[in-house]
Order: sequence, then structure tokens, then C-alpha cells
Amino acid sequence: MRAGRPCAARGRYRGEDPHRRRDRPEGRRRPGRTAGIVPARPPPRRAPASQVRRDLRLGQREPSRDPHRETVSGSSDVVRWGLIGAGDIAAKRVAPALRDSPGSAFAAVARARADLAAEFAQRHGASRWYADWREMLRDPGIDAVYLATPVRGHAEQAVAAAQAGKHVLCEKPMALDVGSCERMLSAARTHGVSLGVAYYRHHYPVVRRLRELIASGEIGQPVLAQVQAFELFDPPPGHPRAWLLKKRESGGGPMMDFGCHRIEVLLDLLGPVAEVRGFPTKVRFRDREVEDTCIAHLRFRSGAEAVLAVTHAAQESRDTLQIFGTTGSAHVDVLNQGVLRLVTPGGTREERHPPHANLHQPLVEDFVAAVRARRSPTVTGEIGLEVNRVLAAIYGR
Repeated sequence: MRAGRPCAARGRYRGEDPHRRRDRPEGRRRPGRTAGIVPARPPPRRAPASQVRRDLRLGQREPSRDPHRETVSGSSDVVRWGLIGAGDIAAKRVAPALRDSPGSAFAAVARARADLAAEFAQRHGASRWYADWREMLRDPGIDAVYLATPVRGHAEQAVAAAQAGKHVLCEKPMALDVGSCERMLSAARTHGVSLGVAYYRHHYPVVRRLRELIASGEIGQPVLAQVQAFELFDPPPGHPRAWLLKKRESGGGPMMDFGCHRIEVLLDLLGPVAEVRGFPTKVRFRDREVEDTCIAHLRFRSGAEAVLAVTHAAQESRDTLQIFGTTGSAHVDVLNQGVLRLVTPGGTREERHPPHANLHQPLVEDFVAAVRARRSPTVTGEIGLEVNRVLAAIYGR
């Protein structure tokens, strides 16, 4: 695509509605190399390897006689997390959610730089760290992994984790392309582990309220949704998020970065998509590998329409969602704040449905509960796949 020239694409979808629910031990290591133990919090004693049995159907391990060894085989057990990637969001929200959620324990972190991995583990209460994520997957004291790495790494890491019997919660978007998403799902199914995607806005109270309004018919039949997500993003060289501007790492600009979140919300509220057109372009930053602005038009099987506008180029920030129905409308001026203005024949009223202080925690809590109950998480890999199908149509891939 030439700079500044829009590209239009359209696609049709035949799949099911993705929102329909379907049901080596670590030894002593020399510090400063590829793995380590945090001195302040030594790891629990491990059962001998002979006591560990992989259950491929459940992707879990048989409890040993060691009282310090916990598994996710019962309602009182704790899901022990390994975190792959330790960037800004991982530090601010993911690690605290893994540590603080009920039934959850933050056990280990993997990061390429050993010194930073050790510091991250110490700061967030993990008992051990790795400089090689593959080595962490061999740790029998890990039940699930959270992938907080650039998009390019998601598919390889998720497949390897599934093969190691670990449940997987993957950052958004799920992968660079539809084929990679399908491989991730296939691996999870083959090895009997859960696969979820971090579309945490699905758990916002205001989004839940919008579901209720649509289901109850309070605003009538949805006709049109308008979503705007603007964030000025012009990072200097060496910025920790500069990888978002490298197409090989991120797959695209703002539509891949945060437009995917809004696509998931639209699919959740309005149902399966019938047709998609996308217009990715470069308005301000013409020398970038990825678009700085994108408009998407989604037509749903219900007949509803949606227009999604995202940009890295505008000075003003926006995070709006509006749904217009046949008898009323719902307006959320800032999705991350949760203030809802409802317009109906009976008048206009305002409701407040703020999100959790840690936006990731309800997502992690749901995933942990799903693993312990042996059910699917609310935001499944199938949902992540459907979002990627929409993204592929927007970009004309």
C-alpha cells in the first residue's frame, strides 16, 4: 500500500458466533545465567520427576505427596502462572493481576535479559525467573502462562506452551494472521488446555450493561454503532513500545494495536459479521511501515452497521462508543471510565459503571476460575480468531 492511499477490502464470514460458549523440574542453577531463584522468596520443594504425570486430556498434573506442591486439580487449588514478556503493561497490570487474583499465584517470569527478569521477579513477588521462555515451559511448577510479548511471538509461544501442558492466556491481538490463530487453537484442543485472549474490555461493567440493554430491547433493534479510538503515538527511537510500528512485529498500526479491542466489543454486542470493508492509510506519519489511521465499516448478520475509526495521528484522545437503536440510543464518552448516557422515549438518564482499578484483573480472575472449573474462559481462542478474521478483511489480507 502506498503512503496516504486508502485500501478497501471486504470479507464474508461463515463461522459460528464466537461468543457462543462451548464448553523438567528446576534444579540448582548458577545465578546470572538463563534462570534463577529470587533469594527473598525461595521456590517450594518439588516432587521428584517420577511423581509428575502429564494428563494430556486436561493439560494438568497429578498431585504428589509433597504438601507444598499445588495443582489445579480441585476447587481449592491455585493456578500457578508463568509470565512471558515483562514490558510496561505486564508490570503495571498483568503481573499484579496474576499475583492478586483469587486462586492465582505469580510463580515465574521469562524475559530475554536475565538482569531485568530477576529484577521483575523480585519486584512483583515471583519466586523465580528465566532468560529463556522455553526453559520456563519445562518448569513443572507452572500451570498456565500469560503471553505479554509482541504479536509476532504469540503463535510459537502458545503452541509450545500447549505442547508442554500449560494453559494459555494471550495478549491481544491473538496473532499476526488467521492461520496462526488456527494453529494455536488446534494445539490447545489437541493437548487439552485452555486458550484465552486478553480482550479485557469484554469484562467491563458498562459493556455488560450494554448487553443487557440490547437484550431487553430497551433501545430497540440496534441499527448503527459508532466507535472512535484516538491515541497520539510518535515514540522516539528506542522507546519500549516502538515495536508497534514494525509491521513484522505488530502486524499493523492502531487497528491491530487497539482497534482489535473495539472489534471484540462490537462482535460481542452485535453478533457475527457478514461483511467488512477497511481503509488503512497514512495521514501524518507517511514513512511508517504501518498505517497511522484506519476506518472500518462492519455489516452484521443482524442487519446492524458499525463504523470504527482509530488513529495514532490525531492530537485529541478519544475512547467513545455509541449504539443507536430503533427506539433509543446508548452513549459512552470514555469506555475506560464507564459513564453511560441512555436516551429512550422515557427521557435521558446517566448511569455509572466504572471498570476494575486493574483492567486486567477481571480477565485473569475469569480465566483462573475457568481452569479450576474445567470450563472455557469467557474470552476464548475462538473469539480471538474471529477478531483476527475481521482484521484480515480490514487490511485486505
